[in-house]
Amino acid sequence: MTTIATARTDISAAPTLDLDCAHLFTPEEAAWRDKVRAFTRERIAPTVDADFEDRHFRRELVRELGALGVLGMHIQGYGCAGASAVSYGLACLELEAADSAWRTFVSVQGSLAMSAIAKWGSEEQKARWLPELAAGRAIGCFGLTEPDGGSDPKSMRTTARREGGDWVLDGAKRWIGLGSVADVAVIWANTEDGVRGFLVPAGTPGFTATEITNKLSLRASIQCDLAFDGCRLPADAVLPGVTGLRGPFSCLNEARYGIIWGVMGAARECLGAAVERSRTRRVFGKALAELQLTQQKVADMAVEYQKGLLLAVHIGRLKDAGALTPAQISVGKLNNVREALSIARTARTILGGDGVTSDFPVMRHMANLESVRTYEGTDEVHALVIGHAVTGHRAFA
Repeated sequence: MTTIATARTDISAAPTLDLDCAHLFTPEEAAWRDKVRAFTRERIAPTVDADFEDRHFRRELVRELGALGVLGMHIQGYGCAGASAVSYGLACLELEAADSAWRTFVSVQGSLAMSAIAKWGSEEQKARWLPELAAGRAIGCFGLTEPDGGSDPKSMRTTARREGGDWVLDGAKRWIGLGSVADVAVIWANTEDGVRGFLVPAGTPGFTATEITNKLSLRASIQCDLAFDGCRLPADAVLPGVTGLRGPFSCLNEARYGIIWGVMGAARECLGAAVERSRTRRVFGKALAELQLTQQKVADMAVEYQKGLLLAVHIGRLKDAGALTPAQISVGKLNNVREALSIARTARTILGGDGVTSDFPVMRHMANLESVRTYEGTDEVHALVIGHAVTGHRAFA
């Protein structure tokens, strides 16, 4: 297999544009960026095309990512790095530049499962699970989405009922990242008091996870169907700190924040591949980069990449200041995923027919971004959140 995909173009080679906005980051933030970039280029990039082709999740990297410090890196204490929001964003950008599957893993582990425990768990639950998850010695998953509608969690059918001193869980979840390899699952279910979160250890009787194997996207990642059939849990399995959808939504916003940054990594790689190819491929007696229409495409991609990165920085600074709102997260998620996909599609046109091969990373990123566009809130959902914030009127069904 040709390995053009790993021969990355440094788009910061245009110093008058400063496309990567390097001047905006503190030394600590830049150090996180550089550390994660080096890791992805050494440990992920060399095998990522084969892993995508083979539907292979490289589990041995989990502990390495724990040692790197990126698992739950925004959480304070319990073996977590306690890094800034911008540092976490830059880590997500570099992970997704390698492949969306690995930013997805870090999001599921840290922003979803670990955040749920950190925000809403008991002290005993935090002490039991957070250090193990931060080190990569354990894997977590987060079960909210159900087969009959991911965008409508209020219609949740999974239930948990009290039976003596225990809880009994029944229902199903779908598209749950890491479900089949997780040591603990954070599962949201309807109770007589409202939606509650439960910690379900792997191997609990009545809990099964089945991998979804016919994916054409996120193939180097694991997504599953989960089923609960009379799954009995002890009284202390419930997350005591929250009742209602505020619990899972607070975690989803952590994951959405990471997406805002992550997809810019995928966009950067697509833009870099297109620029490099345009410089080296000759048509009509000149480099493709010398054609005006090619330069128009490159200019449009560069502008949208930098706008998306600046939006991510703005949102990250708001988050670090404690001033970020859910509607602002929706602005970032809607815009940056949409523009990353547009950049990938435009880059593919510059690559010509070769752009649909694994010689270049563009089709892999494009396919992955279709999943990212759907999960953690579709375009339609985020548009309604933004519309409500702007007009003051709710338009949800």
